[in-house]
Amino acid sequence: MAKKQKTQEVEVPVVETPVVETPTPKKAEPKKPTWEIKDRIYYLKGNKKPISYSMKSSGIYYFDEKLGYERELKYCENQRTAFVDEMKGDQRLAHIIFRDGSLFVPKEKTTLQKLLSLYHPHRNKLFYEFIPDAVAEDQIEILELEADAIVIARDMDIEMAEAIMRVEKGSEVSSMSSKELKRDLLVFARNNPALFLELAADDNVQLRNFGIKATELGILRLSSDQRNFTWGSNNRNIMTVPFDEHPYTALAHWFKTDEGMEIYANIEKRLN
Repeated sequence: MAKKQKTQEVEVPVVETPVVETPTPKKAEPKKPTWEIKDRIYYLKGNKKPISYSMKSSGIYYFDEKLGYERELKYCENQRTAFVDEMKGDQRLAHIIFRDGSLFVPKEKTTLQKLLSLYHPHRNKLFYEFIPDAVAEDQIEILELEADAIVIARDMDIEMAEAIMRVEKGSEVSSMSSKELKRDLLVFARNNPALFLELAADDNVQLRNFGIKATELGILRLSSDQRNFTWGSNNRNIMTVPFDEHPYTALAHWFKTDEGMEIYANIEKRLN
């Protein structure tokens, strides 16, 4: 019989696969805004429209936050910069003149545009750059404010309407009909939306109106020196107005105290 041959086991070397690290992408730095080359127009603030108005073009300074000090500014038509420390050669000073309240600066005069739009100390104080997008944004905010105010005024109950209009019209409100009151409230909300919304959110407005009505009807009496509220029936003192405070504002705050709430409830019964 043939002998079986022994098979030898061959060791296979293990090859380790190198781990390749994926590089993390660098964050892209935001690009600095570039100066847009375009025609620009500037207006004097406050609806001023003088025939001629000269804006200061020399002896003015701009604080440079990067450099940490003030830099002198001057407008020279023969220079490419408004910064005196960057100017080269002769400096021919030029005037900055608004005609009829406005100044048109063509795109070719970049130095003057940058002086007025970025560096001049009187920008947004004596004059401003007309920016259509900013104007449209402001108009949208105003329209939205008006819309909110009119909706709230439309749904407001007559007592709150009376309280708000009393702030605007005073004692005249007492002789107005409910329709007149509602009409004037809507007009007030449209013309002064910010003030209307502020008054509508102020809970003291209704309390002030409550106190005024009680005084007009003789339930309460305010002394001639406006320092004391008394009962109209027996002249008994119920509340002293703190020094330097409006009497009805003080009364509104006092109605929120424990003692004031009892008096409020008493007056409310008499009004009903």
